[in-house]
Amino acid sequence: MNVSICDGRIPGTILNKSDMGNVTGLDFLSKIFYISDGVMIAEIRRISGLDTSTLQNWTKRGWLENSKLKRYDIDQVAHILLINMLRSCMQLDRIAFLIRYINGSVNDRSDDIICYSRLYDYVCRILERLTDDTPVQNIRACIEETIRDYEERVTGARKRLSKGLEIIVVAYYAVLLKQRSDHLLDSLTGKE
Repeated sequence: MNVSICDGRIPGTILNKSDMGNVTGLDFLSKIFYISDGVMIAEIRRISGLDTSTLQNWTKRGWLENSKLKRYDIDQVAHILLINMLRSCMQLDRIAFLIRYINGSVNDRSDDIICYSRLYDYVCRILERLTDDTPVQNIRACIEETIRDYEERVTGARKRLSKGLEIIVVAYYAVLLKQRSDHLLDSLTGKE
């Protein structure tokens, strides 16, 4: 089965790619942080569609690092976008486990195998490459090609990163498939 998968939004956001110059990943994050090295929660709400209480709840549960002086840095924003892009298809505690599998403790960056902004960039680059003509079975090859510039700081980090990316990409693909299915069903019922 060849299903057309297309996502006009920047992953983890409510923003259309076309409104942001068709950029995603680090290019998108760089636009947000062009003038400042930190953003306030109001800006994160505008980007992600999340409300303040959700972000505070994620922080309280230990799924997000606390803001510093009420500002979030580029890696914290990327972390939020990663959680947000997966939460419609995965339970939040499973997303938290996946993030810990990749990067260890949320509040200790010294055990991270990759910064969140780069992880988000890899995810976006992989998703961009998985176009309508690319069969789903090529996800692993796409991941390996995308992370070829990644250098392990600890033994086994590349394997953990690759597995984590595969889970994130497949889960997000599932989100897009569900949206496509809902759209097709709505067209039958006249709700479109």
